[in-house]
Amino acid sequence: MNPTTDYLTFELKKSASAVNWGIPSSVYVHIPFCRRRCYYCDFPVFVVGDRKNGDNSGTIVQYVAVLCQEIAETPNLGASLNTVFFGGGTPSLLSVSQLSQILETIDGKFGIAAGAEISIEIDPGTFTLEQLRGYAAAGVNRVSLGVQAFQDELLQACGRSHSVAEIFEAVEIVRSAGIVNFSVDLISGLPHQTLEQWEYSLKSAVEIAPTHLSIYDLIVEQGTAFGRYFEAGAQPLPADETAAQMYRLAREILTAAGYEHYEISNYARDGYQCRHNRVYWENRPYYGLGMGAASYVQGRRVTRPRKTQEYYQWVRSISSVTSESTPQPGAEIQPGIEAAIEQNFQVSENDVLLETLMLGLRLAEGVSLSALTAKFSQQTVDKIWDCLQPYWRLRWVEIVTEAGAILFEGFANVNLGDRAQLPLSGNLRLSDPEGFLFSNTILADLFSKLGEDN
Repeated sequence: MNPTTDYLTFELKKSASAVNWGIPSSVYVHIPFCRRRCYYCDFPVFVVGDRKNGDNSGTIVQYVAVLCQEIAETPNLGASLNTVFFGGGTPSLLSVSQLSQILETIDGKFGIAAGAEISIEIDPGTFTLEQLRGYAAAGVNRVSLGVQAFQDELLQACGRSHSVAEIFEAVEIVRSAGIVNFSVDLISGLPHQTLEQWEYSLKSAVEIAPTHLSIYDLIVEQGTAFGRYFEAGAQPLPADETAAQMYRLAREILTAAGYEHYEISNYARDGYQCRHNRVYWENRPYYGLGMGAASYVQGRRVTRPRKTQEYYQWVRSISSVTSESTPQPGAEIQPGIEAAIEQNFQVSENDVLLETLMLGLRLAEGVSLSALTAKFSQQTVDKIWDCLQPYWRLRWVEIVTEAGAILFEGFANVNLGDRAQLPLSGNLRLSDPEGFLFSNTILADLFSKLGEDN
């Protein structure tokens, strides 16, 4: 498969496929640089050390230039951008001029809509007040602060480069810069982490009063330091029941503090849900730019190379293809580039169904029943009901009517396979917290049953 397909198919922007799949109005930009690699991290990152950042790092300077080249080679499909998200890595290692250059290039190519959400991930100890004010002047209006824990020993145990004191200093800088919309990230299930420590971190985060919180459960990934040190589910990692208690405790404390639990791992004040991340959960198209970034455009998913030099070579290859007056598939492709693309495939109807369920059921509102019945076959919908029936009995799955009523009481004997007994509108969702806690079990069952004939 041609690794430039993601770009060549942009030339079809006036065709029916563009209408069928929608026009992206969001872009994710990957900034891969970190001071050091956290022990749980399996993201595509490049470690620059404590002394290198922004304009004093030749590596970062070169990356920004190549990234802007990729942006320039990405045709605009016709919609201005409503969200821009700088993720990483540690994007706050960019200088103000570098961030401004990238945003100006994006705006020149796609156009950034008035009122767009422009987010950047930042780590404590990696930015100054002057720097953050510069980011805000360039257009950034939302920041996501990578806190993870409020205990120095836990921060050190997972390889973080900041201290608890620097967390509070970072929050003061964010407030002084006039950025109201800011999020805090926390991780539960860390090695040696106790329920008491987790409660303290949650309450400390509430005292900071961000507009948004992301609460992640540690996943031990192969190839990471934690993957070498620990076996999933074994000490010193918290036991599964303790991890479940941490999840329930987060919901209890954060909802009591006025945060809406709007997605499995995310909480927000009214009006402050992350608009960019909702694009993913609603399975809408988006551009992905930078090393290791994934895009979802015109029904095709493409993940860029995860290593710096392979990414640079790939950008050169697409530049040579798109510079031709009549580009031909495969033209000027360098050896090894195709193998560097982790994903490059057309999404099938069954893929769309599975992704709609996998992503949509992460949201508190779940998936629209009328959309499911309108888009997919009766046989497919019946399979969904059949699969979910045992979880309905456990109250891990709920059906919510348009009026907001939860269908369970009085429906104990309903057979979910008999659609005559069920509403055709409203939403199918996972219960909170138990359905969310067991979402992997539910989704694995759905994937198994719905994939049997594909």
